[in-house]
Amino acid sequence: MTVLVASDLDRTLIYSAAALGLTMPDAEAPRLLCVEVYEGKPLSYLTETAAGLLAELARTSVFVPTTTRTREQYRRVRLPGPAPRFAICANGGHLLVDGESDPEWHAGVRGALADCCAPLEEVRAHLTATADPAWLLKERVAEDLFAYLVVERKLLPDEYVKELEVWAEPRGWTVSLQGRKIYAVPKPLTKSAAVAEIKRRTGADEVLTAGDSLLDADLLEAADHAWRPGHGELATEGWTAPHVTAVEEQGVAAGEAIARALSEHASLHWAKARREVIRAVSRGRG
Repeated sequence: MTVLVASDLDRTLIYSAAALGLTMPDAEAPRLLCVEVYEGKPLSYLTETAAGLLAELARTSVFVPTTTRTREQYRRVRLPGPAPRFAICANGGHLLVDGESDPEWHAGVRGALADCCAPLEEVRAHLTATADPAWLLKERVAEDLFAYLVVERKLLPDEYVKELEVWAEPRGWTVSLQGRKIYAVPKPLTKSAAVAEIKRRTGADEVLTAGDSLLDADLLEAADHAWRPGHGELATEGWTAPHVTAVEEQGVAAGEAIARALSEHASLHWAKARREVIRAVSRGRG
């Protein structure tokens, strides 16, 4: 019996300094572990307690980091425990096996996008034409699969994202606002599809997931049990499902709560499987 745990990273398990949400007195703040460095500076953190829980999770499950990050961005993250055998990058566009992208999976994804969606060039041109330099900081393309804008959130008009959603919908694209980034992603490009493939390869009989954004909704929907933090797009929208637990905590405390829930559930599954193996061996000897 195998449990597969697929979790989003940013603002689910790991947090930038701006997203930590440390509202308690400084003397009561949790000890933090830096898990990402960018241009020589610390960038992402989790609590030391969460780090221990993730290390245990790697022992009792097939743990799969599942992110919208590009492969280059993902490789900057050094999570506790052994390097995961599988990882999902670019929102499902790349399925990494022992750190390398599976070429057949990637080719299949590109074929699906070509059949179902408006081309990336059209979407990127629209983003460039409609973004106001007053609030636009950067415009980027990720892995030649999707596009995103980095914006000054305080200056971003409320109606911009809604208007972009209306424009993107008939073209087969979805829009997600996460922190300072506005993502435009083809609808067939999903984390859940890549997780289903890993489930097939590993023979896992239970899937646990976690995530905070609208791009994680399909990931949570496809799980047997799932968790979301008390912050993020899903929390703002009040999104839920019968098998999804919304933790009360926000910021890095939510990351610790989710890591604890995933670890405890996986450990129970692992212990049950171990007992069944022992009983089977005992029956064989008898």
